[in-house]
Amino acid sequence: MKKIRIKSDRSYEVLIGASWQDEFSRLRRENQRVLLIVPSKLRSFVKDLKGVDVLLVPDAELQKDAKVLSKIWDKCAEIGLKRDDAIVAIGGGATTDLAGFAAATWLRGIAWYAFPTSLAGAVDAAIGGKTGINSRHGKNLIGSFYSPSKVVIDLKFFTSLSKRDISAGLAEVVKAGFIADKKILQLVDNPAQHLEELIFRAVKVKGKVVSKDFKEGKLREILNYGHTLAHAIEKREKFKLRHGEAVAIGLVFAAELSQIKGFCDSSVVNQHREILSALDLPISYERGALKELLKIMQGDKKSRGNKLRFIGLAQVGKPVWIEDVSEVEIKTAYARIAQ
Repeated sequence: MKKIRIKSDRSYEVLIGASWQDEFSRLRRENQRVLLIVPSKLRSFVKDLKGVDVLLVPDAELQKDAKVLSKIWDKCAEIGLKRDDAIVAIGGGATTDLAGFAAATWLRGIAWYAFPTSLAGAVDAAIGGKTGINSRHGKNLIGSFYSPSKVVIDLKFFTSLSKRDISAGLAEVVKAGFIADKKILQLVDNPAQHLEELIFRAVKVKGKVVSKDFKEGKLREILNYGHTLAHAIEKREKFKLRHGEAVAIGLVFAAELSQIKGFCDSSVVNQHREILSALDLPISYERGALKELLKIMQGDKKSRGNKLRFIGLAQVGKPVWIEDVSEVEIKTAYARIAQ
């Protein structure tokens, strides 16, 4: 088992390779009462738990909804959840986002624990304290910065994931490699053999960033590499694409934009295409979608005023802020990923 300590609004451990059952038993002894949030498709994981309050929520992005959040608050009231109690999330990134926000808002903040069951959730959503839900206007527009008390990554969860879900999770790992850790880009050639090390390195990258900049003053923005376009694609697709699939497209777009702006050369762009394609991730998107995507991006949290902002790369491991982007440059970069 590997441990990483993250220091932000609170100090907490990320355990990689731990047993979720052992850790869950331990926290039940430490907290008076626990409310367990789990998506319906994962109910089999908790069916044998005795004496635990469980709330089943919809699967995937459907759970990140104000109505579902309200049901959690109602359940908290029903069971009398107090300030020394806790909320536990067992599920993917959508579940940890939802449960973390519920914990942040119930009684103005109670403890919560993340047990991510997806690779994307383990290396991204469960780490860093960003919690929230979606609105009809966009993804993650309602939320708070509120760190978990502990993150437990049990590798056994990933043995049942589809190849598509593993690949989608690896997109966030690859992103960490491009912005900070070149070694990741070597290990990802054989992800099955190096999965624990890849998770450890990706979590370490994110943990180091959020420990220095918890509320996205500026440094934390590098974690959004590829995400400005990715979130717009997700919304346009009504979340039918995996988050990591949209991120893969966004990464190539951001690399192309970086080259157009003169920050990096074509070898960096080609490296993006080769690595992501080898993982069976998409690297292109619909040619006629740009007008709609631009409109969605204008409403993104990462834009400032009327200007779109992107994270780019000067070279592998050296992200840059691209704040002065013309529509012509965006169209040129998009044309290179259009199909």
